[in-house]
Amino acid sequence: MPAKMILALLFLISLSVVAILALRALPQSTNGGETAGGKEEVLVAATALPAGTLLRAKDVAWQQVVSAVKPGQITRPPAAAGNRNLELDQQARAEVNGAALRSSVAASEPISRGAIVKPGDRDFLQVVLSPQARAIAIPVAMGGASTGILYPGDRVDVILTQTFKHDPPLARRSVGETIVENLRVLAIDALESRPNSTANGFGRTVTLEVTAEQAERVNVATELGKLSLTLRSASATNRTASATIGLASAAGIRPIWAGDVSPALGDAAPVKAAIAEHPTVEVIHGTKTVAVKIQ
Repeated sequence: MPAKMILALLFLISLSVVAILALRALPQSTNGGETAGGKEEVLVAATALPAGTLLRAKDVAWQQVVSAVKPGQITRPPAAAGNRNLELDQQARAEVNGAALRSSVAASEPISRGAIVKPGDRDFLQVVLSPQARAIAIPVAMGGASTGILYPGDRVDVILTQTFKHDPPLARRSVGETIVENLRVLAIDALESRPNSTANGFGRTVTLEVTAEQAERVNVATELGKLSLTLRSASATNRTASATIGLASAAGIRPIWAGDVSPALGDAAPVKAAIAEHPTVEVIHGTKTVAVKIQ
């Protein structure tokens, strides 16, 4: 075989090997959304969720698609699966965190964008509110559950703290008391804060689900002092909203005064030295009367 033909054959073989390696390096796509990095995933309900549910992390999960992704479904790219890219996973979940379901969703059913309504949307409160319930937005002092550990769907108690300035005893100058219990958080910072909220010491605006009477109690409390929220345990018994009215006094929850927190305040007031007064006795000698103090 001529040398030129041998060289040409070797050149063609080399080109074939390079082409095969290049094709193997390209991502392979198949039906169902599968790529070289895996299958695309859609967001589904972890359990059966009724209408009005405020979505939290435990309510949703990722599920690999079997067929093509439908329009409106929330997807997670393969690169975000597992712990490979936590930021991408959180960005995908953030689309539904705190949102409410317009209608019920069965377990493992995909959650589409059209099935949710977000805080700030015009019809959000109409969707999320329970029958006969009300929504009230309150300014909450910085500290406690208001600084970032609170999320929509949580249950909270409302605490009122007052300070009296008209010369009460030190032990009675400040008081804290639970005014309403077991309220559902609907939104955080979804509504505009009160004017001059920074000057008044308030940090965030929290929207709560209340009854009509609870709304009146909370409104009065905002005029009396500062409000703060305490997060309730998820394992606590969920009482109905109407059963919590006046619960602070019924359950024996009493106000906590400054003296209860710091017994030292009872000893802080100056004590006036008592001046002993000696009784006086009149002694009569004949026609003279003499006043004598008894020591």
